[in-house]
Amino acid sequence: MTSVVLRGMLISIALVSSIGMQNLFVFNSAMSNRFRRAMLICLFVWLADTTLTTVAFLGVGAFISHYLWLKIVIMLLGGLIVIWMGFGILRSASQIELGKNNAQLPLKEAFASAWIVTFANPQAIIDTSITMGALRGPLSDNEVLPFFFGIILATAIWFFGITLIVNILKNRLPKRILMWINIISGVIVMGYGVLLLVNAARLILG
Repeated sequence: MTSVVLRGMLISIALVSSIGMQNLFVFNSAMSNRFRRAMLICLFVWLADTTLTTVAFLGVGAFISHYLWLKIVIMLLGGLIVIWMGFGILRSASQIELGKNNAQLPLKEAFASAWIVTFANPQAIIDTSITMGALRGPLSDNEVLPFFFGIILATAIWFFGITLIVNILKNRLPKRILMWINIISGVIVMGYGVLLLVNAARLILG
């Protein structure tokens, strides 16, 4: 069963390592927060990602794909929320005072944001469901749980590893880098939200 766990870990690392909203959120959090707080926010992201993986294993993405109106609604709401999040990141960048302690995102908002960056895009849920369904197909009943364990273990190592490394190195980097990371992250996140709205509009217009 060890080989099945390792297979799940390798596939999971390949999927989670791409640049996306989750990784940007975790990276930004590690740069902006003290270690314990950054780790707690990282836990929020990992819990949300694990939930998404579980949902994908259960095939909920197929349900969303079946109802076009539901997909459009989620895309519209998700796009607006993501744009607002990106604007918030940009605003925090303009408020940074180098060399001083800056205001941090309240934990309630951080918790909500972790789930938003994971579930804002229904297409991601559908694609993950298809991927997980394809990966689950060849597995025997005895291999499903070890494979699933390998997936969530790999995401834990990835997210917590990023948080640990970035949080350790941030004090060795020029303070201005935090401001530019916020600016770049904010622009990317807002662009992602706009893309969701554009895709929703295309579905509406047919």
